[in-house]
Amino acid sequence: MIKVSGLSKIYGEHIAVDDISFEVKEGHIYGFLGPNGAGKSTTMNIITGYVSPTTGTVEVNGYVMGKDTLKAKKSIGYLPEIPPLYPDMTVKEYLTFVAKIKGVAKADREEEIERVMVATDIKDMAKRLIKHLSKGYKQRVGIAQAILGNPKVVILDEPTVGLDPEQIIEVRTLIKSLKGDHTVILSSHILSEISATCDDVLVIANGRMVACDTTENLLKNHKSVKNIRLNVKGDQDKIEEVLKSIEVLDEVKFIENKGEGCVFEVSCEASVDAREDISFALSDARLLILELTEETSSLEDIYLELVKEADEAYAAEMKAIAEGADLDEVFDDNESEDEEKEESTDEKESDADSKED
Repeated sequence: MIKVSGLSKIYGEHIAVDDISFEVKEGHIYGFLGPNGAGKSTTMNIITGYVSPTTGTVEVNGYVMGKDTLKAKKSIGYLPEIPPLYPDMTVKEYLTFVAKIKGVAKADREEEIERVMVATDIKDMAKRLIKHLSKGYKQRVGIAQAILGNPKVVILDEPTVGLDPEQIIEVRTLIKSLKGDHTVILSSHILSEISATCDDVLVIANGRMVACDTTENLLKNHKSVKNIRLNVKGDQDKIEEVLKSIEVLDEVKFIENKGEGCVFEVSCEASVDAREDISFALSDARLLILELTEETSSLEDIYLELVKEADEAYAAEMKAIAEGADLDEVFDDNESEDEEKEESTDEKESDADSKED
């Protein structure tokens, strides 16, 4: 549905978007994540045809932006961070105006406006001046203009910014309802927004793409950590000794004494279920588990880790440039480190498989 290849945008000496490539599948809702200034809005403005790239191409619904620009733009509905509304128009007048701009046939115009007002639940506001609407309803009108004309792709830039909790829930529900009929890209720096709404995640940092995957795969495959909190009845030193003897645990930390028990926090790889090992080891030592809770790394944890890694890599590269180092050697070193990490992971997985056998 959308194919971005080698996309870059340079303003003077500032690289806003740096050679990013990704593909967006039809009918999915994608979350476009990144810290402020990461290049999200610039990328979205390029995809929608508002800004021309310095290098690279964008293909939307089979049309290349810059060659078949008008056809590509007709495939896109766009809601910028600040909705492009005319406050002195009524909702109906505004949507009629947008329908004319989008080239909706006169015979179909009334039916299409009715459709988007019903879809966004603003029909009761049709005769209300836009300036008298709440921010939540203004966002709904903004989404209505984006889906007017039934575009294949809907791009929403920070659609819930400034809304109260109830309005946020309403807009999230509305966005979810677009799935299937439309391909949606939702830009945000709010992690809960992406977790609650999107199937897939694109993460950008320092203008570079650092992840493109489903939320499920990111949570499942990323090298994240699972934390387990235990309240165990018994002697603190003995409990700690037993926990440290469990091979699958990477870290054991005493937290506090609580009632008749000792509270510990232990950690292991997210893919490992350590509960059975912990239970058997403590049981063999005749130590009673009073409470056990576990928490796997969230999308927020993974996002922060990805951004941190990207920031560190970017800082190292900038330092190398400032010192006049050979960047080819820097990149070769980084690739070697990545390969070593992968080999180490493969060895661990192989050892784990051998133990299971």
